[in-house]
Amino acid sequence: MHQEDMAVTTLLREAADVGAALPCANNPQLWFSERPADLELAKTGCRTCPLRKPCLAGAVDRGEPCGVWGGEIIQHGRILAIKRPPGRPPKQRLPARLAQTTGA
Repeated sequence: MHQEDMAVTTLLREAADVGAALPCANNPQLWFSERPADLELAKTGCRTCPLRKPCLAGAVDRGEPCGVWGGEIIQHGRILAIKRPPGRPPKQRLPARLAQTTGA
């Protein structure tokens, strides 16, 4: 069992103890998606979770590599404000006046 699965299983057990259903229990893949829109949806699901604070604290303590934990996006053990989509960002053309001064 992966560390993420074990952490979710532990939180499910804790949720059963407090009599609450975790929002991540129905579709855990959403909390580990690569798509920024999915992660924002997962963050929304965390808003009413009774285990939001211990979930986030545990993820930070463990240095989780990725996913939404406690309503925050975690990547490489750090909290991110937003997740960028995978791949190279599109090239943006400089306005003509800036291109002339930069030589682009």
